[in-house]
Amino acid sequence: MARQNRLDTPGRRRNEWLPRMRMDQDTFGSFAESFARWMGTAHFLIWMTIIIVAWVLWNVFAPQALAPDPFPFLFLTLALSLQASYAAPLILLAQNRQEARDRVSLEHDREVAAQSRADMDFLAREIASLRMRMNDVATRDFIRSELRDLLDELGRDPEDPKVRTN
Repeated sequence: MARQNRLDTPGRRRNEWLPRMRMDQDTFGSFAESFARWMGTAHFLIWMTIIIVAWVLWNVFAPQALAPDPFPFLFLTLALSLQASYAAPLILLAQNRQEARDRVSLEHDREVAAQSRADMDFLAREIASLRMRMNDVATRDFIRSELRDLLDELGRDPEDPKVRTN
């Protein structure tokens, strides 16, 4: 049964004679990143310079019959234009992917920083409450001084070995 344009069906009908391309975005994106990374190296620039200089020298000094691209170097201009027209979108795609990774990393860093801040605030409150509780706790020195005061009131020397215990 052929599909028909119906008023109760949303969207447009797709032309079936056009091929539908399905491409894994991560695979193509990683290719674009590796290509952009390779184009940003000194090796690429050196080899491209060597090829262009060799091309120009060959076309200037070779006999007219052997020069594939006589002056004004139309084929070289076409090749460099094609290279630039493919390189620019691939570099932009690589930059967009890097920006997306940076955005995710920044969001993660913000979450970690917020959690760390909350942990530090909690620990600061706990330390403050422990300090407040420690003021209420009788220390060993405090208890000793109180016992000495009590013994003094009773008229006894705390260092006297004759002190009797009940």
